[in-house]
Formats: sequence, C-alpha cells, structure tokens
Amino acid sequence: MKPTITRLISLDALRGFTIAAMILVNYPGSWSHVYPPLLHAEWNGMTMTDFIFPFFIFMVGVSVAFAYSKRLEEGVPKSGMYKKIFTRAVKLFVLGIFLNLIPDFDFSNMRIAGVLQRIAIVFLASSFLFLNTDWKKQAYLGGGILVLYWLCMTLIPTPGEGVVMLEPGRNLAAWIDSMFLPGRMWEGSWDPEGFFTTLPAIVTGILGLLAGKILLSDKNENLKSNYLMSIGLVIVLTGLLWAQVFPINKHLWTSSFTLITGGAGFIALGASYFLVDILGKKKGTSIGIIFGANAITVYVLADVLSLIFYTLEVGGQSLNMYFIDVFTGIGLPVNLVSMLYAILFVMVNFIPAYILFKNKIFIKL
Repeated sequence: MKPTITRLISLDALRGFTIAAMILVNYPGSWSHVYPPLLHAEWNGMTMTDFIFPFFIFMVGVSVAFAYSKRLEEGVPKSGMYKKIFTRAVKLFVLGIFLNLIPDFDFSNMRIAGVLQRIAIVFLASSFLFLNTDWKKQAYLGGGILVLYWLCMTLIPTPGEGVVMLEPGRNLAAWIDSMFLPGRMWEGSWDPEGFFTTLPAIVTGILGLLAGKILLSDKNENLKSNYLMSIGLVIVLTGLLWAQVFPINKHLWTSSFTLITGGAGFIALGASYFLVDILGKKKGTSIGIIFGANAITVYVLADVLSLIFYTLEVGGQSLNMYFIDVFTGIGLPVNLVSMLYAILFVMVNFIPAYILFKNKIFIKL
C-alpha cells in the first residue's frame, strides 16, 4: 500500500528560504561593496552563494515528484498532464525573456538565456522523465549525462583554440552557445545559463526526482531522513573526488559542481525533513513557507521592484546609493550597509508574498 501523499512543510520552507537567499545575493546596496561569501566564485571553486540556484533547481525536481505522483494517484491521464507541463515551461521561458527585456525592451539586444529559462527547461525535462521512467533509469541517465558532459568538455579541443580549454569564454560550452544560442550573451562572449551547460543542470533536477522518490516511499520516516543525508554525503564526496580532474565551476555547471550541490541538497532536505516534519520543530519556518508558496512570483516581483530600488533618485542619486551614503556617514562599514540594503529589499518583497499567502492566492507560473 502506497503512503498518502502530503505536503512537506520542510520542502515548502526550504524552497522559500532559497528564494529569499536568491534575492539577498542578487540585490546588494552596491556591487562594489559585497562580502565575498555573498558573491559567486569568479571561475573555479565555489562560495555559499553558488549553492543557491542549484538548490532551487534540486527542489524543482523534488516538487515534480510530489506533484505528479499525486496526479497519477488521482487517476489523471498523462496526456492531460503533458499539455500543462509544456504550457507551464513555455510560460516560464517567456517570462524569463520578459525580465531580460525590462525596462528598455531593446529587442535588438535581447538575451534569450536566463535563470527562469533554465528552470523552465529543467522542469520540462524532469516532468517528462518522471512520468515515463522509473528511478533507476533516471539515475542511469543522470550519471550518463554527467560522464558524457565531462568527456566532451575535457577531451574535445575547443574550436578555434586547437586544445582543450576550460577558461571563461574559451571552452566547448561557450563555443556551442556562440554558434547556436541566439541573442546577447550575459558575459559578452559566453553565458552562464547557456544551452550546453543546461544539460548537467537537468541532472540537478533528476537528483531532486530521486530525493522525492525516497520521501514518497513507504519507508519509515527516520529511515527516509537517514537515506537522504547518507546518500547526499556519498554524492558530495563523489563530487569532491571528480573535482580533482574536472574543476568545481558554477558557470560551466561541471559534473563535480552538480554532484556537490545536489548532494548538499539531499543533506539539507534530509535534515529539514527530520527537524520539521518528524520532530515537529516548525518555529521559524513560516517566513520560508510564505516565500515558498509563490516562489517564482516573488522572484519576478523582486526583478520588477528593483527598477524602483535601484533607479529612483533621492537627493540627486539612486535610492541605494543614498542609503549607503547616509549609513556610512554615521560610521557603519560600507559592506555591512550594502548587505543591510539587500536585507531591506528582501523584507520589502516579503510584503506582497505575505499578502498573497494570507489571502490564499497561489500563482502557478
């Protein structure tokens, strides 16, 4: 007998805190004054900020497992689900392009790739895989993609260079994007959300599917938590070993990066599940739940609200720079003030999230 599928407070809260963290690191008071852990690694290596986006993609996979297990249990035909899956993916992709266009809507300089676009592709791939394969095939496919990606990136000479390269803008992924990805690149000659690097990002979604499979199993609750954390540790260690021959790199979404962040997702979810859903320690989860209830909507709102918080002029300068001048003027360190502005911006975005949650409005983008 299959267990009844119920919402997990730990998953909802973790998703919400991840979105809040994305906003925090994306909108400092000044990019010239940011504490190093709140910045992405410039190239190889990683900071705590580099875990945030993979965590969200990982939870997309977990959420897919829960959502479509429930629909299958209810007898919803797959044919009906396919249309909704494709429609949602298209909406997310188009919305991502819209965010790239605002505020100038310069179509001649349009960027096609982006965060929401990558989420859309991972969601589409994860959903179709979940509905048409079992967990073993998903695991084999994920492992196969990571090995193939590694071999391609480390054995195929970069066109135009004649040798294998893993440098910014000078690697196989950057070349593929320059040939096939239309529009403007985020870094001029390359894009961190390009098409080729989205392949291993799909594996991050697959890892989420596998974690969801464990949570949806009929195993004992404590055993589920132990499985998640133990498997996560093995995945992280495998990633660290792989990093000796394929560097940890968020921009390239290397196989080692995929495993380290995905394994950390397993561990974080297992620990949260144990503390919140098993032990019932729910204090402090409400903020995450509120953010997580309309996660994509909040992410989009943050992008729109940033037009005000970073372009509105006060005293002859932008609001963010005015804030920095005022508080550094009373003796606060500039990096601290920049972070306080980011925290303030997170709090501002919490207001519409709370209003939507209080009125039980859940916008499914």
